[in-house]
Amino acid sequence: MDLKKSPVARAWRGLRRSAAPAVSRRPMDVDDANRRFLLYGVMPLWLVPAVADWAMHRRTRIEDTTGVRESAVHALMMTEAGVPVAMGLLAKINPLVLTVMGGAALAHAATALWDVGLADGERELHPVEQHIHSFLEVLPLTALAFLCTLHSDQARATLRGGRRPGDWKLLPKENPLSARYLAGIGLGIGACIVLPYAEEMTRCVKAARLRRGR
Repeated sequence: MDLKKSPVARAWRGLRRSAAPAVSRRPMDVDDANRRFLLYGVMPLWLVPAVADWAMHRRTRIEDTTGVRESAVHALMMTEAGVPVAMGLLAKINPLVLTVMGGAALAHAATALWDVGLADGERELHPVEQHIHSFLEVLPLTALAFLCTLHSDQARATLRGGRRPGDWKLLPKENPLSARYLAGIGLGIGACIVLPYAEEMTRCVKAARLRRGR
């Protein structure tokens, strides 16, 4: 008797076929996966350490130590990060945008060193805060790396000096992001960055005025 043709063997093969999950024959769209991770992973992730850093400043009473000076440096760093983010969300990715992003990332890293230098010896720099800083420093570079991967032609054009028409012009995206996404990111930035750091600056200014009035 041929065991492969037995009722038991046929039933087993049928069971295996029915239990096997359906596998799509369509190849994975790597660009789409990278774009989604950048928009829904890296971008929202930037907001978390920003709030955590503000909380550490409040915990160590920045208004009674480095005060307005350090808070102004924080505002500068947020601007250095915010301008390229706005360009990346609204403008066409070209050599101009990639160059601004690269320059802003380097400026942000240099300003972060200045920030730590101001705070060192003036207020407690907890290891947790320094670890939070590492996230804030690496995320702009991560976003830039993703964009260079998604727009490799523009990255190559940037390295070659951008010789095509429109390479050094600020142009709107050909396929704009949805208004719903932009509104969500805008609300997140307002709630997690603009409001907390405005509160920090207000607190520092008030404390400085109180000290001058004594």
